[in-house]
Amino acid sequence: MCANFKPLSLTQLSALGLPEIPFEYPDEVYPNSTAPLLFKSETGLEWRLVNFGLIPKWAEDKSIALKTYNCRNETILEKPSFSEAAYKCKFGVIPVSEFYESKYIEGKAQRWGVRRKDGQVFFIAALYEISRLNVGQENEEIIRSASMITMDAIEHDMMKEFHVSGPVKRSVIVIPHARLDEWLSLKTPNIQSFVQGFPVDEFECSFVPKAKIEKVSPQLNFFDL
Repeated sequence: MCANFKPLSLTQLSALGLPEIPFEYPDEVYPNSTAPLLFKSETGLEWRLVNFGLIPKWAEDKSIALKTYNCRNETILEKPSFSEAAYKCKFGVIPVSEFYESKYIEGKAQRWGVRRKDGQVFFIAALYEISRLNVGQENEEIIRSASMITMDAIEHDMMKEFHVSGPVKRSVIVIPHARLDEWLSLKTPNIQSFVQGFPVDEFECSFVPKAKIEKVSPQLNFFDL
């Protein structure tokens, strides 16, 4: 599972040849904060600023996002929070520079970062939704939200080392650059051909303690490369 990550930087974006991102976003994301999502519309590739944590159409408020920031590929068509979006093939990607997981050393959780060795951005499979929440009498707020799709990682050489000891190990699903258009163009909710662990030889991980930083404006975060 992934609850904390760094989205792509502007330097990484320029190297991809993708459309410019027309909004600001934080340089570190947690559940119920915002992140950039890339998806494919009838007119081509588009960016949206989404809430990290999918908010289904029946939700009464945003608090559900604290429980829906990851969704299991095995139950994506069964869980009420995700099934409608999955059947409608609302698949996108969240481009990531680095994501963080907990590794337990002598019983204590340490924050470790996972990233590509070559410094390139990588695409995490995502499911997105557009909902309307009542925010007052006769007032509605349109919310765009997304969840990262996960897979079993008990046999993955890197991801099996994270989380508490036990038989349950999870990993985000990384969409290879060469299959990005295929993923974004899916017309079926069957995503099994994409459910595979990322190649360990292309990634690295290390201890990354959380830094204590002063609060800065979103604009400063956006341009801090």
